[in-house]
Amino acid sequence: MKQITLLLFSLLLFSCAEKKTSEKMVSVTIEPQRYFAEKIAGDKYTINCVVPAGQSPETYDPTPQQMIKVGQSVAYLKIGYIGFETAWMDNIVKNNPNLKVFDLSEGIAVIDNPDAEMHEEHDHEGEEHGHDHGHKHTGIDPHTWSSVAGAKAVAWNTLQAFIALDKENTKFYFDNYNTLLAEIEKTEATINQLLEGLSNRTFIIYHPALSYFAAEYQLTQLCIEMDGKEPSPAQLKELVDTARANNTRVVFIQQEFDQKNAELIARETGCKLVRINPLSYNWHEEMILIAQSLKDAEAN
Repeated sequence: MKQITLLLFSLLLFSCAEKKTSEKMVSVTIEPQRYFAEKIAGDKYTINCVVPAGQSPETYDPTPQQMIKVGQSVAYLKIGYIGFETAWMDNIVKNNPNLKVFDLSEGIAVIDNPDAEMHEEHDHEGEEHGHDHGHKHTGIDPHTWSSVAGAKAVAWNTLQAFIALDKENTKFYFDNYNTLLAEIEKTEATINQLLEGLSNRTFIIYHPALSYFAAEYQLTQLCIEMDGKEPSPAQLKELVDTARANNTRVVFIQQEFDQKNAELIARETGCKLVRINPLSYNWHEEMILIAQSLKDAEAN
């Protein structure tokens, strides 16, 4: 009886292991990437997003369980330049030499934004993963997906990654990509309609996550965060004066960042506070929300 029990237990372990190894997984850093990847991959791959919703990919440190999932992946699609990746990618590649890494920022004209720099460092010595990681930016704005042109480039690079991984299903991925591209272009048409004739083209945001969107639609982005730090009282006063001079109507707030200064500026300038999430899985809905908020603020 004991031998039968052991045999059954061994078979159960084997079947679980088979399930784990047969599941084809690809890891990404942020939720918008998961949106693009799932649209293109369909049922061919499971997409694992490392940075959970509500966490900042500028400073996030993964759990051991998340690192195990990355190790079980056949590929990693990195967004490029974001704090999590600059801190962790070398370690991920070193510990997973067979992991294929694809850079989704290829071919994108990146913005060198000094306001995007992060100088915060985290000392993790003695923690479970036993590594010391400093989260720093190079000054290159990593938010490439926060514009229509950027989204199209990310989608194209995602398509190329899946074709490289699974050439036999090239047509399947291309068909899915074309469906996604149609969705992106529909979103683009809606944004163009909302922003057409907009006279007030300045907005305030805590963290400079909309630099590419601003450049694409000739908008001016005023940032509360200064070089990755809280602004000084003098910098706050200067920002309020600039906002008033430009008749700014909107302050965008993000859940990953402190809101005290955004609320203060909104009170001082009479701006409307609008909560956005550039890290949302629902890329198309978020982009339309941002454009709609700018239009609504002008109407008021």
